[in-house]
Amino acid sequence: MSQNVIQFQHGLSWAQFHDCYGSEAQCEAAVVAARWPRGWRCAHGGCKRFFHTRNGHGRLLWECFVCGYQSSSIAGTVMEHTKVPLTKWFQAMYLLTQNKNTLSALALSRQIGVSYRTAWLLKHKLMQTMLLREESRPLQGRVEIDDAYLGGEREGHINGGRKAANKTAFVAAIQTSDDGHPLCMRLTPVVDFTNADMAPWAQGHLAPVCHVVSDVTWAFAQVVQAAATHERHVTGGGRQGARTPQLRWVNTLLGNLKTSLTGTLHSFDHARYAARYLAEFAYRFNRRFDMPAMIPRLLRAVTVTKPQPLRSLRVCGVCT
Repeated sequence: MSQNVIQFQHGLSWAQFHDCYGSEAQCEAAVVAARWPRGWRCAHGGCKRFFHTRNGHGRLLWECFVCGYQSSSIAGTVMEHTKVPLTKWFQAMYLLTQNKNTLSALALSRQIGVSYRTAWLLKHKLMQTMLLREESRPLQGRVEIDDAYLGGEREGHINGGRKAANKTAFVAAIQTSDDGHPLCMRLTPVVDFTNADMAPWAQGHLAPVCHVVSDVTWAFAQVVQAAATHERHVTGGGRQGARTPQLRWVNTLLGNLKTSLTGTLHSFDHARYAARYLAEFAYRFNRRFDMPAMIPRLLRAVTVTKPQPLRSLRVCGVCT
């Protein structure tokens, strides 16, 4: 059997990563190049003339020659006000993109040598960046979708049924190529699988004229609201349903997702943070064709994403 070219591709080795981003100066230069690929511009007037100065903490600043506006390389980005060295941020980006499975905040704290609270904040800021990036990716062509849940049995709760208090519903959707290979996926938490929930999901995440393949969940018929055609299959339950050939890839990737989460995280607040953990998994999968490029791509996303303070990261909610 021939090797899967994508699965066995050469990623970015730790030695190569260290050669590129091993010092604070190298990381600073990478941030500047990602944020201002055409050169620095004043955020107030658009002026390109500047001179360098430093703040009280020694961080390099760009000061506009005309209006005097000062800006650091991380001001206005996800990294704004961070006291963590840029090398730690880059190490976190490496670990979150070059591994197939997710990485817990506790494991991240041990790997990069920071406190658990700092690692949690870094991880969630990066996952939120991934989430915002994924929201702008509509699925096209042939799309397999399925209903899925995070969570399981918990003592003292009603564990049966779709509306169990300890379960978080999400839509799993994957776009396939003409020759039947998976291209990209979306994993989106929803309140429930009702017509009222699925109509906005379809309009927000499907490009016009998609061909959607699903099981017989009635609410999936709402994909027609996004001008999509709909193909339904009676799948049955359990393993029989997972073997339905028309839904092969969505079932395969749901299995991979379960392995990634349960094999790494003993528990997490999926009612609050499901969207981020699901987006992290989808982000890596959708960019798996070029693993070394994941770090510069995520860095670019970090530099153009607005600051994400702790109070906003703690807010719970469901993305649709």
